[in-house]
Amino acid sequence: MTLGNSMLIPVLPEIEKVLGISSFQVSMLITVYSIVAIICIPIAGYLSDHIGRKNVIIPSLIIAAIGGLLSGFAAWQMENPYWILIIGRLLQGIGAAGAAPIVMPLVGDLYSDEKEVSEGLGMIETSNTLGKVLSPILGAALAMAVWYMPFFAFPIFCFISILLMLFLVKEPQMKKDAPAFLAFLQSLKVIFKREGRWLYAVFTVGGICMFVLFGVLFYLSTMLEETYQIVGMKKGILLAIPLAALCISSYATGKVIGEEKQKMKWLTVFGIGLLTIAVISVSFSKDIYLLLTALFVSGIGIGIALPSLDALVTEGIKMEQRGSITSFYSSMRFVGVALGPPVFALLMKTSHFFMFIANGVICLLALILVLIAIKPDEEVKATWS
Repeated sequence: MTLGNSMLIPVLPEIEKVLGISSFQVSMLITVYSIVAIICIPIAGYLSDHIGRKNVIIPSLIIAAIGGLLSGFAAWQMENPYWILIIGRLLQGIGAAGAAPIVMPLVGDLYSDEKEVSEGLGMIETSNTLGKVLSPILGAALAMAVWYMPFFAFPIFCFISILLMLFLVKEPQMKKDAPAFLAFLQSLKVIFKREGRWLYAVFTVGGICMFVLFGVLFYLSTMLEETYQIVGMKKGILLAIPLAALCISSYATGKVIGEEKQKMKWLTVFGIGLLTIAVISVSFSKDIYLLLTALFVSGIGIGIALPSLDALVTEGIKMEQRGSITSFYSSMRFVGVALGPPVFALLMKTSHFFMFIANGVICLLALILVLIAIKPDEEVKATWS
């Protein structure tokens, strides 16, 4: 599902030229996917708590595949396909909302041991990031044939995922006495009233991580092509550098966090601290090597923070509300994905220094939020008990 968004990143400048649209308009191909996912994820989370994870994931993959086919066909056959592309991306966003975010609570359901859950979530975050690593390379390679080929590739991945879900995933049986909708809303109200401080902090920090990641990738994709005339596979490989760092650090973090909540907090602090330092350092120079180095460090930082945040949310919520609560977390991450490209497109019209110093301040605020709001000994301990 990560391929559905990230595979387009290296192709966006080409789409902008072919369709004759602005950088803001082309960024909407990423944003509309994410906005509709933000709206649909809580609905999908609620449904998954009541009818089962697979019963939501598989139909969602079918919808996402249809969206990819529609976008690809419009780009292939229509002279002015922009708005049909937007509709296709909207369908992909609906499908994404009911697929990738539901995997997180599913992992929580599959294991009873918290250490196994943490390792599983680390693997999910690693797989998520591996998709991001492969995306720019694969997207650039497919676009070398024709720019709209990534749209047609996506349904193939969906079909493979459907087969894997059908035959290889055996989910635990959901409880039959699921609460009515009003009772469910009341239970959510109780959870947020009791655990709101650390939950809101985790949601916000997760969103900021994705905002910075996708915003910087959008900026880097544009700069490599416009300033350095780096295109095609070479561009895809350079875009994959920070994502590869994210992938490796996600895997390692998932292995070490176990079930220790304090460790989850301080690893998050360390990861966001690395991200903050890296982003602020870029503001002082436009040197491409400094930028790539800082992005590599940023990838490590985000890769350390995300599995820790995932584990805090997933392990801290009972199975009956897990899909719904983690869906709000996933929605906030999609808010970051949605805002990153268009905000960076607007900031690129100001100055390099302002763009990165402003984002450095946002990262610093996220670091302060983790330090102040996430206190496992006080809030999270009550949830696990």
